[in-house]
Amino acid sequence: MYVRGVGPRVAKMLAVKGIQTAEDLLYHLPFRYEDRQHPRSLDELKPGEMASVIAEVRGSALLRTRRMPIFELTVGQGRCALKCIWFNGSYLSGKFHAGQTVAVYGKVEPSRSTSNLKMIQPQFEVLPDASDDAETRLLEVGRITPVYESLGGARLASRWQRKTIFNLLEAVRGAVPECLPREMLARLDLPERETALREVHFPPEGTPFAQLQSWATPSHRRLIFEELFFLELGLELKRRRMRERAGIAFATTDKVREAIREVLPFHPTKAQKRALGEIVADMRSASPMRRLLQGDVGSGKTIVALQAMLVAMENGYQAALMAPTEILATQHFLAARKLLERSSRKPRVVLLTGSLDEDRKRHTRGEINRGEAQLVIGTHALIEEKVEFDRLGLVVVDEQHRFGVLQRFKLMKKPNQAEPDVLVMTATPIPRTLALSLYGDLDVSVLDELPPGRTPIVTRRVPGEEAEKVWEFVRKQVAQGRQAYIVYPVIEGTKEDQPELDFSHDDAEAGLEPPPPTARMAARKSTRKGKTAELFPKAAQEANPGAKSGLKSAVEMHEKLRTGPLAGLRVALLHGRLDADEKEIIMRRFQRGEIDVLVATTVIEVGVDVPNATLMVVEHAERFGLAQLHQLRGRVGRGAAKSYCILMTGPRVSPLGEERLNAMVRTQDGFELAELDLNLRGPGEFFGTRQAGLPDFRVANLVRDRQLLELAKMEAARFANAPGTDKARAGEVTDAERARVWARLKEAWQRRYGLVEAG
Repeated sequence: MYVRGVGPRVAKMLAVKGIQTAEDLLYHLPFRYEDRQHPRSLDELKPGEMASVIAEVRGSALLRTRRMPIFELTVGQGRCALKCIWFNGSYLSGKFHAGQTVAVYGKVEPSRSTSNLKMIQPQFEVLPDASDDAETRLLEVGRITPVYESLGGARLASRWQRKTIFNLLEAVRGAVPECLPREMLARLDLPERETALREVHFPPEGTPFAQLQSWATPSHRRLIFEELFFLELGLELKRRRMRERAGIAFATTDKVREAIREVLPFHPTKAQKRALGEIVADMRSASPMRRLLQGDVGSGKTIVALQAMLVAMENGYQAALMAPTEILATQHFLAARKLLERSSRKPRVVLLTGSLDEDRKRHTRGEINRGEAQLVIGTHALIEEKVEFDRLGLVVVDEQHRFGVLQRFKLMKKPNQAEPDVLVMTATPIPRTLALSLYGDLDVSVLDELPPGRTPIVTRRVPGEEAEKVWEFVRKQVAQGRQAYIVYPVIEGTKEDQPELDFSHDDAEAGLEPPPPTARMAARKSTRKGKTAELFPKAAQEANPGAKSGLKSAVEMHEKLRTGPLAGLRVALLHGRLDADEKEIIMRRFQRGEIDVLVATTVIEVGVDVPNATLMVVEHAERFGLAQLHQLRGRVGRGAAKSYCILMTGPRVSPLGEERLNAMVRTQDGFELAELDLNLRGPGEFFGTRQAGLPDFRVANLVRDRQLLELAKMEAARFANAPGTDKARAGEVTDAERARVWARLKEAWQRRYGLVEAG
C-alpha cells in the first residue's frame, strides 16, 4: 500500500534496514519512551541513574583537543544546569542555538569541574516550537513520546518515524487483519493486533511508564507473544513433518545390549543412561530421529553417541560421525577404534578428512560405498558428492554443524532409502530459552553429570603482578610429569586479522573513550534488543586505536617464557595463523607428551583431549567471554589428577569483567554459567558470532521474554494438535481463523525466517 511520506528514495533507505512493507514499518517499534507529560526536573537528578530531561539550550562549544574534537552543550532549567558532552562531536556544530527546547536522555554523572551534573554521549532531540506544524507538536509534546532507532540519518530519525507511523495507523484504522484466534486472545487476556500496534507506538494517557520501558504492557506482550507463537508453530510443524517421513525402526535385542556393554570403559552415569534411553527410544521409532545431545565439557557425550552408533551397526546399518576439525575427527577416530577393540564383532572404523591423499580417499570412499566400513568418522569431507554410503542408519554431528548441514544429508544416502537418524552433539551449555528457539525442531537430551574419575578443577584468580608465582607453579606441575596450557587473547601485536579474537565486550567500562556516532547508533540498536553498548568493542577500539596496547600476545610471550621463567622446559606455540599441518604436528606432540607447555590462543578451546594436561593459565582473563573461559577450563581435568585453572588479570577490570571472573571461580556448572552469559551478552551474541540459525526477532527478546516463549510453545502445540471444526462453536477456533493462522505462518517463515516451508 502507499504510505504517506515514503517515496522511492526513502523506500530504498528503509529496505536497507529490512523494512519493505507497511507492516514492517508498523513492527519497527520504539526502543524506549520519554515521559514528556511529567519531565524530570534537573534538581532531582542523581548520579548513576538513566534519565530523560527537557530543558532549554543555554550555550554550546566545539573544543579542539589533541586526540579528538569534543562538543559541549549546556542546558538549563531556572538556576540548574546540565552539561552534555559528545566525543568526536564535530557533526553537532551549529545544531543548537540558545533558547531551543531539547530532550536529552542518558546516564547522569557528577561533573568534576563544577557542581552541576553531566551526561556523556546522551541521545537528544530538538523539540518543536511555534514554527512547527500542529501535528508535530501533538506527537512530541505533553505526552509519552516514542523514541525510535534511526532508519537513515537525521532525515529518518524519530520525528519522521512518529509522523509517518501515525499517518499509517490512521490510514489502516479498522483494517489491520487479526492473525491470532479470538478464543486464544480472550483466554490469554491479550489485546487485538491493531490495538496493540496503536498503543505500543502511541501509548494512551495513564499507561504505566515502567511497563513501557520494560516492554511489559499488554500491547507489548501481545506483539511479543505473536512473534514467538509463529516461531514455535513453525517448529512444531517441522517436527510433525519429520515424524511423517519414512525412517528406520532399529531393534534393540539382547544381542544389541550385549554389544553396548562390551565396549563401555566405565559404569555410565545416571545422566548418560537417561540420555541413551531417550536416544534409543527415538531410534526404535519408524520416524527419523532428530535429537540434540547437550552436555557440559567432559560429561561423556562421545560415549553415549558411540553406543547409539553401535545400535545402528548391530542392526546392519552404517553410522557416520562428523566433526568440525581434522584434529577432533582424528581424536574421535582413535578413541572409537580403541573402544571398539573390546567388541567381539570388531566393526571396521575408517577416517575421511580433506587432507588425506587422493589414493587414500578413493580407497576409503570405496569401503564406504561397498558397506565394508561400518563406522565412518570425518570432517565436511563426508558430505561431498563423491561419498556414497551403502546403508546409512545414523549420523552424529559434533559441534558447529547444526546449520547448513542437516539439509545436505541427502548426499549421504542413496535414493529411495529411509532417512537416517540424526544426533547433534554440543559442548556449549545452552540455556533452555535459547534451546527452545535455536534447536526448537530437535528433541533435547541433557548430560548434567560428570563421569566417575573426573575431579573438580581448582579455579583461582590472580593479578598480573603475581606472574612469577604462576610461572613457578607451572614448573612444579611439569616437574611432577604434568603438562600445561598458557592462553593469550591475541596472536601478536595489535593486528586486526586475528581469527581467535573474541574479547569480552566491556571495553567502554574498562576505561576506553566513548565511541563515535556510528558506534552509538549500533549501541542504540543493541539496547532496543535488550543488550548493552558493551557489545561493540571494535567501534570503541576505532575511537581509541591504542585500546589493545598493553595486551600480551602469544608470539611475544612464547619467546619470553621460553627464554625466561620457563627456560629449560619444552615450550611450543600454537595459534590460528599456522597452517593445518603445523597445528596437527604440534597437537600430536603435545598429546604424546613431547611438549611440556603449550602457549596458545583460543584455537585450543574446542576438541583437544590431553588427560595429562592439568594446568590452564589464561592471561588477560578479563578480556574473554564466559563461554570461552569455560571451554578453556574444560581442556584440563580430563584425567584423574588434580587440575587447576588460573585466571590472570590485567590492571583494570570492568564491573562486567568482575562478574564473569567471580562466576568462574564460584562454579563449574556450565549451564549456570551459560544462563549468566546469556543475561550479560544477549542472545544475538551468545555464541560469540552471529549464529546463522537464530531468527532475527523484530519484537521479542529471548532473555527478557522467557516466560512468553514457554507460553508460546505450549499454545503452538495446542493449536497444531487441535482438530479442525466444520462449524464454529462458541469458545472454539473457527476454520476461517485456523486458515488465517496457517497463511500467516507460511508468510512469516518463508519471507522472514527462511527456515522451513510451512502450511
